[in-house]
Amino acid sequence: MCFSRHTMHIIKLDATESTNTYLKALLSKDDMSDYTIVSAKAQLKGRGQMGTEWTSEKGKNLTFSILKVFEGFDPTQQVFLNCLVSLAIYKTLKVLKVPGLSIKWPNDIMSGNQKICGILIENIVQGATIKNTIIGIGLNVNQTDFGKLKKVSSLKLLLGNDSDLDGLLIQIVAKIKKELHRLNDISWSILKNEYGEVLFRKDELSTFTRNDGTSFSGYIRDINKAGKLIVQSRLSGFEEFAQKEIRLLY
Repeated sequence: MCFSRHTMHIIKLDATESTNTYLKALLSKDDMSDYTIVSAKAQLKGRGQMGTEWTSEKGKNLTFSILKVFEGFDPTQQVFLNCLVSLAIYKTLKVLKVPGLSIKWPNDIMSGNQKICGILIENIVQGATIKNTIIGIGLNVNQTDFGKLKKVSSLKLLLGNDSDLDGLLIQIVAKIKKELHRLNDISWSILKNEYGEVLFRKDELSTFTRNDGTSFSGYIRDINKAGKLIVQSRLSGFEEFAQKEIRLLY
């Protein structure tokens, strides 16, 4: 697993539809350096996983995307990227003493049962390998009013003070760089254990909804190397679910 290293380059925007989309457009016109960052005070059409929307109050939160340039990364190893990026943000927030931290599969960061950060990873494939990865991050920082949104919080609500957005951005990117350096040599069993130890509601009886609308109770047991969630229920035993094939009701 090879990847190149370059210095960090930050592009700051007042507003854009989506930092991932903006970075992708830049990349289509020109080669960009490794760890180029696009940060926006406001995202007009921020996107979450599978097209869901991510809403953010202007100038209060971190909404940014990071470009990771690869010399050739195997698409079957995407789960490594997902786990390492999630763990990087988890570890950054742990240092800040954010309470009750966990990672809700596949890559939301939680405090207790409240979401504080969403991640959207998009890969650009050339031939049989991933050439570039765009890591989109939306972290609730200084926003305190989320309207009708439920089960959402921010660093200010949790810690009681404002955070310096620029300083926090640098901290997160530095930690992501450090974690992604592990791509070269980390084994799946070690990474799976590290991720599993902080997995939201692991081994707790939970209720899930399938795509067809049926609900069932079961336990999150693990994830596999394809990035699927392994759930054990009394009726069906062990089952594997891809993203959006199952929803956790908690």
